[in-house]
Amino acid sequence: EVFEPPFPGYSPRGMDIDRKGVVWAPLASGHFASFDRRKCKGPLNGPNATGKHCPEGWTLYSFPGPQLKGVTESGSAEASYYSWVDQHNSFGLGSDTPIATGNANDALLALKDGKFVILRVPYPMGFYAKGLDGRIDDPSIGWKGRALWSTYATRAPFHVEGGKGTQSKVLKFQLRPDPLAN
Repeated sequence: EVFEPPFPGYSPRGMDIDRKGVVWAPLASGHFASFDRRKCKGPLNGPNATGKHCPEGWTLYSFPGPQLKGVTESGSAEASYYSWVDQHNSFGLGSDTPIATGNANDALLALKDGKFVILRVPYPMGFYAKGLDGRIDDPSIGWKGRALWSTYATRAPFHVEGGKGTQSKVLKFQLRPDPLAN
């Protein structure tokens, strides 16, 4: 079986799967795509499976940020490469929350109830995520025992704030229930 996102989506990059079997993948078109095979109506294999399989299984969410100049289709200039699904609520946004690296946003981009939650790393540090994962160290202490971890790297880190000698980093994200939570 072969599944291709419908236009204007194209070029899936990294992917992960939630506990319901839904695939989540960032697209080069500036979308975060979900693919749910349970929505497919036509034949998916055998001699009658011709053409594009299951366009009805795809849902496209435009990443935050502007679109490229002159492009009128949905999407954005965001160039996310990787995604990860928080299957066990290790961050605090809920189980099965898909999260993409937001390289043009200096952020991780979590999709919650159809809207993006932008987990931005503030200037001047900058952030070019190369992957992420979650970890629950102690579920009994609430948000303090949960975190997202991400690597920050680029082929030319000296081009980011800090200049020559700037090294790649590992970052820890934690979600407080309110800004003053201790």
